[in-house]
Formats: sequence, C-alpha cells, structure tokens
Amino acid sequence: MLDKLVNTIVDYSLEVKKDEKVLITTYPEAKDLNLKLVAKIIDVGAIPVVKLLDSEIDSLIMEKSQDNRVSLLAKLAEEEVTNYDCFIKIRYLLNDYETKDTNKHLLKKIGDATIASDDVRINNRRWVLLNYPTTLDAYKNKTSNRKHYEYALAAMTFDYAKMKDDMQSLKELMEKTDKVRIVAKNTDLTFSIKDIPVVPCVGKSNLPDGEIYTAPVKDSVEGYITYNTPCPYQGNVYHDVRLEFSKGQIVNCTCQEDVISLKEIFDTDQGARYIGEFSLGLNPLIKKPMGDILYDEKIIGSIHFTPGRAYKDAFNGNISSIHWDMVLLEPDIYFDDVLIRKKGKFVIEQLKHLNYE
Repeated sequence: MLDKLVNTIVDYSLEVKKDEKVLITTYPEAKDLNLKLVAKIIDVGAIPVVKLLDSEIDSLIMEKSQDNRVSLLAKLAEEEVTNYDCFIKIRYLLNDYETKDTNKHLLKKIGDATIASDDVRINNRRWVLLNYPTTLDAYKNKTSNRKHYEYALAAMTFDYAKMKDDMQSLKELMEKTDKVRIVAKNTDLTFSIKDIPVVPCVGKSNLPDGEIYTAPVKDSVEGYITYNTPCPYQGNVYHDVRLEFSKGQIVNCTCQEDVISLKEIFDTDQGARYIGEFSLGLNPLIKKPMGDILYDEKIIGSIHFTPGRAYKDAFNGNISSIHWDMVLLEPDIYFDDVLIRKKGKFVIEQLKHLNYE
C-alpha cells in the first residue's frame, strides 16, 4: 500500500512533471516513505529536495526564538515558494502539546510575516499534506500500530477521482443555496453562503481527503455552536468549545480548559473572530474522531466551521493569520429551510449516494 500512496502523491495529487523541483519536508522516522518518494520523483524526471525535521528541536527553537528570527523565517518562506514548484509536507506526530510553551505573540508575528508566502504556496503552487502513522496516532485511534497503519494508508489512497464525481450534485446544490442552518446539541447556527464559490477537496492537497467547502458571508453568522470533538491548536487541546456569534463575529467563547488561552487565539487579529470556512466531511473510511484535524475534518457526517482566514478560492473577505478547523459531528443541516442531512445522513434523494451505504 505504500507504493500506492507514493503513486497517489506524485501522479494524482501533485501531477509532478519533468524538471519540476519538489520540496519534501519530512521526518527521519518516515524513511521508508521518503525513500520511495525520492525514487518516484526522480523516475518522472523531476528534482526532489528533502528537508528533515525533528519535533523536539523545532519546538525548542520556537520556544527560545526572538523577534530577530521572524525576518529570517519570512525570507526563507519566500525563497521556498520562489524556488520550488511542488511541496510535500509529511508530519510525524508524537505529542499534541509539544508546542505548548511557544510564545503565541511570536507565532502571530511569524504568521503576519509569512502570510504573503503562504498565500503563494497555498494558491499558486501544488502541495500535499499528510501524516506518517505514529504510535500516538494509533493510541488516539484506539487501535494497534499495525491496524492504524493499514487504516491510514487506506484512507489516504481512497478513490478520489470517483469521489469527485460523487460530489458534483452536492456542489451544484450548495451553489444554489443562500441560507444554511446547523442544529445539534447546544448548537443552533444560521448564515448565508450566497454567491461564495464551492470547492470539492478530493486528494489534491490533503491526504486523507474528502470534504467540500465554501465560506459564510462574513457578517451573516448568527447563533451558537458547540463542537463535540477535541480541538487541538497551538500546543493545546480544547474540549466542548462553544462559540457565540453576532453579525458574523465571535462575541463569546467557552471550553472545558483554559478559557483565557482560548480567548487569546480569537484576539490574534480582527479576522480571528470571523469564520473563514464552512465544510462538510464526506470520507466514508473516516468515521470517528481521533483528535487529529487532518482526519477529523473529513469524518463522514461531520462539518467544520473554521474561525480565521478564508481560502482565496472561496473568499468571503476574511483575512487572518489563524485558520482553526473545528469539527462538529452529525448535525442536522438545512439548506434554504429544507433538511438535507439529518444526524450526519443525507436525506434528499440526489445526495443519498454520498452516505456510501
């Protein structure tokens, strides 16, 4: 299955071409995948460059960094998007709290300094992000290392070309929709998606994938939402995050843990209190949360409702240095007052095939 994953990344996700330069940012522990990726990229006539990371060293550097490092990071980010055509980022997760002690004000400065390069990388380059399976991942998924490895590779190599065709009817319906209502336990939220583009995600940037996103009209969000999955961000994990909205803006927030640090995230900049993405999870192989947003946001029957930066291809005007995907499982969804999804299952005829039953 590792060969299938490599072919998915190089041939399908990135469509790497002869003489293109490909930057692989990865970890030594993913050596078997790294070796196969390098060989495959060379086979297609492209040029791989590998940047190896270490999570403890990286977190220590970030913890001890001062302002004088910000301009260097901005310059390096600019050099990368100038010099490379494609990007492969492989994460190797060992500790959700590894960056807990990082200076959050410094993170904001880095985000502000690199936002232009990030925009180029996200919107004008080809890129793919994935997690190499770890023992921590298996633990969070409540399974053995072997079973999680098999599960992760199966989810990452789903038939995304077929999924793209399957999503077409939902894309067309969303493009016609004005008012959306989300209802679940401790959740009653309304907003408009009128005239905001709708983007299917089918393995071109994330592995695993399987979502379709748009964004709310920036000032249209009203009501409240309570996320029923863990919400990891910036070295913390928050539970039962509840956000209240008025005229599109987060006006109050609570959680089980440190509410002060939660509020600090939404005070990062003006755009952090507005929503930049509304998305429906559709991957039938991902059925339960494991506290990893790359997987959890794709859970079939879920939505994510994301404070922060809007993507350029579904732009609602919101700009921020944060983008925090937060997941709600199995809500009822109404499009223009018509119930289209009940407790995570599509109930109208033209969308039932997306239940993958």
